[in-house]
Amino acid sequence: MPTAWIPALMRNLTHGQQSVSVSGGTLREVIEALERKYPGIRARLCDGDAIRPGLSVVIDAQVSRAGLSETISENSEVHFIPAIAGGASLVLSL
Repeated sequence: MPTAWIPALMRNLTHGQQSVSVSGGTLREVIEALERKYPGIRARLCDGDAIRPGLSVVIDAQVSRAGLSETISENSEVHFIPAIAGGASLVLSL
């Protein structure tokens, strides 16, 4: 079964578990399996029929580009990675 790694801010939905094994042959099926086990997680991962903006999905060390139709293998690791934003811009005055 694929292993889904859960971001820290969503672990309240998984009772503190950082990773869980769920069935699924596509990213959509993995998220649906997560939703059956942990109601409410789909709304935190998806916006309609797409992954939420500001969230990346990494499958077996590759950033997913196919969205919810991305293929997942039996031994895949699926990581949901929140985007990191911020930093400061440098303004030079002459």
